[in-house]
Amino acid sequence: MLRSELNDALKSAMKTKDTCAVGTIRLILASIKDQDICARTDGDTDGISDDQVLALLNTMVKQRRESIRLYEQGGRLELAQREQAEIDVIRRFMPSQLEGESFQAAIQDAILEVDAKTIKDMGKTMALLKQKYPGQMDFSKASGVVRGNLLDTLCFKILFLLFPAFWISW
Repeated sequence: MLRSELNDALKSAMKTKDTCAVGTIRLILASIKDQDICARTDGDTDGISDDQVLALLNTMVKQRRESIRLYEQGGRLELAQREQAEIDVIRRFMPSQLEGESFQAAIQDAILEVDAKTIKDMGKTMALLKQKYPGQMDFSKASGVVRGNLLDTLCFKILFLLFPAFWISW
């Protein structure tokens, strides 16, 4: 489904002579084709799934963000603007990103669903988030939030065990 959407967008961009969109969409399709070839050599005749395409798009956005940072450090603002335009094109094909309260709520739900109590449960929590929200959140950011939440819970439990009289009187 995502592939046909990309092909339709490429045709539309070619008709409107949007060179940035044409170049970016061609790059996306080439990356997908490359991943399909790798998947076929591993025995998957169907190529990569839509979830894997979303992960690929997310990676492309991260690469461009890093390029923007480097271009801005080097004073190459015109190249940074071009990279930002490419990010805008790529984002058209991605689901909306979870941010703010919905981001926090998704993480809390995942922690509760896997019954995560210690930092050892972080892997299970992240696996569930990746399964439920493919392409909808920055998982490196989510990883930090999950780690922080689990450590906060652990610190609270340690304080409760070490100083039970304090909590009773409070």
